[in-house]
Amino acid sequence: MVRKRAKQVLKIEADSIRQLISHIDADFEKAVELIYACKGSVVVTGIGKAGIIGQKISATLASTGTPSLWLHSAEAIHGDLGRVRKEDVVVAISNSGETEEIVHLIPLIKKIGNKLVGITGNRRSSLAKNSDAVLDVSIKEEACPLGLAPMASTTSMLAMGDALCAALMDKRKFKKSDFAFLHPGGSLGKQLLLKVEDIMRKGSGNPIVKESKKVKDVLLAITASRAGGATVVDKDGKVKGIFTDGDLRRNLGNVGARHAVPLLEREIKDVMTKLPRTLKKGCLAVEALRILQEYKIDEIPIVDEKDKAIGLVDVQDLLKAGLV
Repeated sequence: MVRKRAKQVLKIEADSIRQLISHIDADFEKAVELIYACKGSVVVTGIGKAGIIGQKISATLASTGTPSLWLHSAEAIHGDLGRVRKEDVVVAISNSGETEEIVHLIPLIKKIGNKLVGITGNRRSSLAKNSDAVLDVSIKEEACPLGLAPMASTTSMLAMGDALCAALMDKRKFKKSDFAFLHPGGSLGKQLLLKVEDIMRKGSGNPIVKESKKVKDVLLAITASRAGGATVVDKDGKVKGIFTDGDLRRNLGNVGARHAVPLLEREIKDVMTKLPRTLKKGCLAVEALRILQEYKIDEIPIVDEKDKAIGLVDVQDLLKAGLV
């Protein structure tokens, strides 16, 4: 019985959303145009379960390029209506379209001079009749076993709100970089905004050595900096190579070779990885991640516009930044 009921609820709600496809009409396009042309904010209002859906719609609008605020319908008629300005567009949500608080708000919204978008399941309601555009979220049946608790109806409101937000994103040509700007604390924001210089090792944490340095001195420099490798440069500071733990192991494991000079006494230019991949300052940190993953390496030197070594990005730095 438990599984049967759960499946029945999901089927009813899925069917309700599918029915909305036929409700995308000229009014939907008008709602998009009204909001797109809005010089103020989109004020979303509702009460009860519909109000909770309204908060989500308002939040999605705001995070996808459409300034929006949430207004509780009951609080609105007790002073909070002062938040609404003439240049705002009001989106009112009510399944019946006759919710008392919404009906009380309608003449006040009209007096202010706002455009009104109604999201309702009743096209003959007071809300629908007084709206400049109506988004029809009517359903055939509620998913609630008693037919009382809003389930399919609120799901349909949510889906219609998402459709509205997505259409506005297209209208505004809203890009990933715009989304990242509004979500700087999220993982996508980090991926799209974080530069290599924001996370690279520099100063004492970035061992840079000349080609003539001995291996033992380079190892001491790497240990002191707690890095995984050292960038090798020429006399002008330009990158000529990199020496990492992997290079050390490869040379230690080269038992068949015979050298007159012990490994620790050799110059670093003889054992380093020559002409390693580098990234310029200003590149995105996610590009460093791509290179490290693609070439199965753990460090990448960072250079300035003159190709001089200025930093080092280690895979651990990407981990700390939350990119891995």
